[in-house]
Amino acid sequence: MSAGDNVLIGGFIITGPSGSTKTVVIRGLGPSLNVNGVPVPERLPDPLIALHQPDGSVVTNDNWREALNAGGIPANLQPNDDRESVILTTLAPGAYTVIVQGAHGETGVALVEAYDLEESSPAKVANISTRGFVQTGDNVMIGGFIVTGPSGSTTRVVMRALGPSLNVNGVPVPARLTDPLIELHQPDGSIVTNDNWRDAVNGGQIPTNLQPTDDRESAILTTLAPGAYTAIVQGAHGETGVALVEAYQLDP
Repeated sequence: MSAGDNVLIGGFIITGPSGSTKTVVIRGLGPSLNVNGVPVPERLPDPLIALHQPDGSVVTNDNWREALNAGGIPANLQPNDDRESVILTTLAPGAYTVIVQGAHGETGVALVEAYDLEESSPAKVANISTRGFVQTGDNVMIGGFIVTGPSGSTTRVVMRALGPSLNVNGVPVPARLTDPLIELHQPDGSIVTNDNWRDAVNGGQIPTNLQPTDDRESAILTTLAPGAYTAIVQGAHGETGVALVEAYQLDP
């Protein structure tokens, strides 16, 4: 994770009937990050997390134990390092943005997560996304999500990796990733990949509103069983730059 325009930005959309709510835990991790028990190099030493809400208000946390409701965070979601950040909150339907950055301007590898604590609620998390600076090797961008449901159930999703078309309020993002490639790693070990979305066999079936606006961008339309999934975004030819990885749930 970098600084300035290249901070790590996560987003999610909650849908549901008027008056419904969703309780979530949002985490910003850095010091404790590891892969298969091996610490990640260049970890962000002191992540700070900010939740930007639809009404313009911002909720922040630097060190999770200092949150007023830290005692309500489920034990399995309490970070291993006191410098990591957590927000436990109840949200109405709407679009939310989470920004993770170094509390004192530090840079390094970080993880932003959102957990649904009320699966039975009529409000649903329908979209998750992460924007960050994609590098190479251990510093590619990695997104993950968990599909829940009874045995035998499935849900259709669209995964997207955007770069060339990225902009904020109509202004192009500097240092955009010019040719993103996406890999979807599935629980059985299989991998689905896409470089240019129009080249996908079922690219024409992607809903019109989710078709990327640049042919170099990537999308995967697939049907998934319950389980944990990982999406990796990198430059198709080793390029680096700012990219966005997104997952949309198409089935209610």
